[in-house]
Amino acid sequence: MSLVVLALLFAGGGTAVAVLLPWLPTAAALQASEIDPVFWMVIGIAIFIFAIVAAVIVYSVFAFRVPPDDDSDGPPVHGHVALEIVWTAIPTALVIAIGIYSAIVIQRLDQLPKHHLTVDVTAQQFAWTFKYPAAGGATSGELRLPLDEATLLRMTSLDVIHAFFVAQFRENEDVVPGMTTTLIVTPTRLGSYPVICNELCGLGHALMRAEAIVMPDKAFAAWEKSQSKATASPSPSVAGAAVFKNNGCGACHTLAATGATGKIGPALDKLPKWAAEAKQPLAAFIRTSIVSPNAYIQPGYPKNVMPKTFAALPKTQLDALVQYLISSSKKG
Repeated sequence: MSLVVLALLFAGGGTAVAVLLPWLPTAAALQASEIDPVFWMVIGIAIFIFAIVAAVIVYSVFAFRVPPDDDSDGPPVHGHVALEIVWTAIPTALVIAIGIYSAIVIQRLDQLPKHHLTVDVTAQQFAWTFKYPAAGGATSGELRLPLDEATLLRMTSLDVIHAFFVAQFRENEDVVPGMTTTLIVTPTRLGSYPVICNELCGLGHALMRAEAIVMPDKAFAAWEKSQSKATASPSPSVAGAAVFKNNGCGACHTLAATGATGKIGPALDKLPKWAAEAKQPLAAFIRTSIVSPNAYIQPGYPKNVMPKTFAALPKTQLDALVQYLISSSKKG
């Protein structure tokens, strides 16, 4: 009876810790409703096993303790076949149950609706790039998603293994060089959620962050249309400005024409000066600095800070960005 009481106490304590503390952020995707029950199933099994083990340990400490002056050896123990079968069979059954349930959930999560959005995701030390084929191949440093619409993320890495993870979506998927992995997300809650790399990928791993912005359907359609129009514009000032803004260039660089005041990288208003110091034509210098940022490092700035993901920009967008930077830097 004492053993049962102890087990119930430990089970109650474990359940209280699991239920009363906010372990999970607010769910923001349809897939979370499938994943969360798996999580709580595993937690329930863990509490069950913990309660039994902790109760037996505590009970044994008090029930089988010996007097302080008793130095004799305990009786020899040769095992208990029935007990060994039980403590092998029960964990085996629990693990099989977790595996079957998880397989069913994974199969459900892989069901892609006929009507869906597709976004190409590129990962590289240490940044994310999101490309929208339906918006004329527009790229962005932010992942924008329409509310209540399934989105297929087609992901690839340019260097090492990364992992795409948004806690509010509950989904995690490895992003592997040389292959394309996929993930289906159906946002159900408006807001902005952090995108992180969930795989140790190098010294800058902790800084590999982006934002997943869930928008109303009409607002997303308007944004998508504006991006398609801007990136397809024959005017470099329009198309280039859109590429500059969408890819977050202003977070690291200063450029008066856009109001950008980033201090991490060299000031883009001084591009003609930097090109002259590097003894390169301005256009070639800008293009090389975008697609191969370590080819020439401006004195005073470290290597391996600017991501190489911009090499994946469509040629039309890259050309527009180069022309835009040329004209904007000359004005500065």
